[in-house]
Amino acid sequence: MPTFVTRPAGARAPRAALAVSAATLVLFASPAQATDGYFLNGSGAKAKGAGGVGIAMPQDALAIVANPAAATSLGHRLDIGVELFVPDRGAEIAGNGAGLDGRYSGNGSNPFVLPEIGYVRPLADRVALGLAINGNGGMNTHYKTNPFASFGAEGSAGVNLQQIQISPTLAVEVVPGHSLGVSPVIVLQGFEMTGAQPFAGYSQAPANFTNRGTDWSAGVGVRLGYLGQVTRFLKVGAFYQSKVKTGDFDRYAGLFADGGSFDVPEAWGLGAALTPVPALTLGADYKRINYGGVAAVGNPIDVLFQGRPFGSEGGPGFGWRDVDVWKLGAVYTASDRLTLRAGYGRSDNPVPRAQTLLNIFAPGVVRSHYTLGATFALSDRTEVTGYAMRAPRQTVRGEGSIPAPFGGGEADVSLAETSVGFSLGLKL
Repeated sequence: MPTFVTRPAGARAPRAALAVSAATLVLFASPAQATDGYFLNGSGAKAKGAGGVGIAMPQDALAIVANPAAATSLGHRLDIGVELFVPDRGAEIAGNGAGLDGRYSGNGSNPFVLPEIGYVRPLADRVALGLAINGNGGMNTHYKTNPFASFGAEGSAGVNLQQIQISPTLAVEVVPGHSLGVSPVIVLQGFEMTGAQPFAGYSQAPANFTNRGTDWSAGVGVRLGYLGQVTRFLKVGAFYQSKVKTGDFDRYAGLFADGGSFDVPEAWGLGAALTPVPALTLGADYKRINYGGVAAVGNPIDVLFQGRPFGSEGGPGFGWRDVDVWKLGAVYTASDRLTLRAGYGRSDNPVPRAQTLLNIFAPGVVRSHYTLGATFALSDRTEVTGYAMRAPRQTVRGEGSIPAPFGGGEADVSLAETSVGFSLGLKL
């Protein structure tokens, strides 16, 4: 992270250098989150300490990721954060006639460092601009002992999906207390799979299925937001993010349906924030993520045996279903310098019991998230924020999960997560 040095009064802080340094860290880090499916459970250290709540409860510049309309309520500020993320993923196979039985750890790669940066600046009384660069989400597994070795797989097995989004933002307070915002969402994503050689025989392009190194693609979508002060005590908000059509992963055109297509799912949500007394704010968010609308993610493995091989139009995916996400958060101002936070998030499990075999590679099954956080003001213009998150282990037990041509039996997948992070906030 950049080092901040106190300068004499009147000296200009190296704001451009700070922004460039942080942006570089984000772009070259390896986001590997698997929380609300594989989306992040929150944006910005303050939201992450309050259960991920952010649609109607903006607290720092990264709030424009949850709701671009928030830019008009944040003032002029820069927030730079970093998270240390430790997933605990694994699988167990039983009753398989082809010799796959065993317990397998997917924790060959840990931990992950996840930076993010947000900047907001008012242009006029009712107009503000912003820019956020952060990880949208991702998934990583690394099985040093390959679960598919008895099928003939070689080397370690796993995937690494990285999604980074860049969100330039414009927000306007159209009438007092009510703002609209828009962000073109630029997504850069990378993907790599290893150790899945046996499945390549079921692909229309077996040479582009596994062990092809990291491939990259990019795309652009749009995020719209509304934030309104309904009463003195109540704010409400909403956002909609379009499906982001990205370029194909050509190196994995034999894996993903439709010749390597891997778009970012559509999502939308609603939020509310209630301030019953000046020192306390309570927030709640609801979000819908339409994973099933992306063929590579949502198509079930069953279509493989209906004449549609991997990589074909409408071919097999990971069988994920759409999810509903609920978040609750509390922010308490303990003193002029200290603010405390706590929160809870609950997500549907996107992986059906019949789809666990391929999700040994992508067990994004955690459901509950518990968070704590705090901000300490070092001065009127500088603050530090810290948070911690724990997602208890969630196991999905397979039911009819391994097709007979693969030896039958069941595959169980599990995931738990722990993360800690901090940010530096500057009021400019």
